[in-house]
Amino acid sequence: MKHYKPLAWMMAIAIVGTAMTACSLDGYEPEKPFTTDPVEKTALFAFGIGEPGTRSDAEAERVLFTDNDIEWFDPVTRELRFRDMEEPLYEKLRLLSGVEFRLGDQTLFSGSTFVGLICSQVFNDLVLCCGKIEDGEVIDNNRYYLYDCYPLQFIDDEGVKANRQRRAPQWEAFLKYLDSRGKLRR
Repeated sequence: MKHYKPLAWMMAIAIVGTAMTACSLDGYEPEKPFTTDPVEKTALFAFGIGEPGTRSDAEAERVLFTDNDIEWFDPVTRELRFRDMEEPLYEKLRLLSGVEFRLGDQTLFSGSTFVGLICSQVFNDLVLCCGKIEDGEVIDNNRYYLYDCYPLQFIDDEGVKANRQRRAPQWEAFLKYLDSRGKLRR
């Protein structure tokens, strides 16, 4: 019987120790390993580029807008509605400047051109247009639209159709992302 007392004490200590350890592990998450590379969260952002397809470091740091600035996008009318920004987009970006849209580290649309209603050039690829003309009348002068070309009378041109087809996977990713953020207007 003498050798059972120390065994009973050891079992009691083991049970209490196990119970205390189990209680202290509630909500325990192992420490994440330290990395020197920041983890890039997926976000949509756009910035101006000097010449289509190129950008300087200074231009890359000057983000025009992010998905947080977008209130909604209407895929039918192609209107891109922004929340109130401190500086309107048309003041941040020169007309005929390039615009690059990125989703995380992936370039969606590069070399898109920022145009206004006074532009007399023809573009057969994606443009960010400030304003809209319907039936010869200027409407929505301070609103923005993502058009497949400019002016819209060239929408059925073979070059415009080919560019739209080439851009289809990126356009789908753009729409899916906005939809996932609740910013796609239907």
